[in-house]
Amino acid sequence: MNLNNKVAVVTGGASGLGRAAAQALVERGATVVIFDMNAAAGETAVQELGVSKARFMKLDVSSGADVEAAFAQIVSDLGRVDVCVNCAGIGIAVKTISREGIPHDLDLYRKVIEVNLKSVFNMTKAVQRTMLKQRKGSIINMSSVVGLKGNAGQTNYAASKAGIIGFSKSVALELGSRNIRSNVIAPGFIETEMTAKLDKETVSGWRSGIPLKRGGSPEDIANACVFLASDLSSYITGQTINVDGGMLT
Repeated sequence: MNLNNKVAVVTGGASGLGRAAAQALVERGATVVIFDMNAAAGETAVQELGVSKARFMKLDVSSGADVEAAFAQIVSDLGRVDVCVNCAGIGIAVKTISREGIPHDLDLYRKVIEVNLKSVFNMTKAVQRTMLKQRKGSIINMSSVVGLKGNAGQTNYAASKAGIIGFSKSVALELGSRNIRSNVIAPGFIETEMTAKLDKETVSGWRSGIPLKRGGSPEDIANACVFLASDLSSYITGQTINVDGGMLT
């Protein structure tokens, strides 16, 4: 899949799934701009990806004003934005009611919604202006299987990820006539440095419940991003692609 001459923005691109997506896009020829709050990791990513093909901007994507300014700078420098991959996200385990029977402070919900869902709104609002002028673009939003099936102890996270799916479908309907596509990737159990710290029995139990009998890799998610960024997916919009090894089958 050739992404030569395409400009992509990846939020949360300094680490994790965002970092894998940024690398895959660069390897296929795209120029990538990474948005992240971790300056050290962002600068390291640029050095590893190549300064001629990657840039870093320290940015709080929950701030609409900052996002608007960042896109204005990108368009000024690079002339266009073809792909927007929204990977920025956090997870704070929260049950609806605590063990003491007391509802959790709404701030614990608000923080997750701000980063996971509001940021997608901010990014879409900003990038659509350029894509409307180009009459072409691909917006790729990272959800989770938790947004589809829920998970005890993650009410805020599940709500934010389910919200991304509904938001993305609505954007697909609103912008489809302008040749702007909006799709979602819903990762399942992805094996990362974080999951490597878990005990083997727990990980083995998760794997056994997956039809493919293994966890996914960040590269599995990145490959789905590349497909949705490319013209091979030009007739796909408003869809949620589960990259979960069949977990929800």
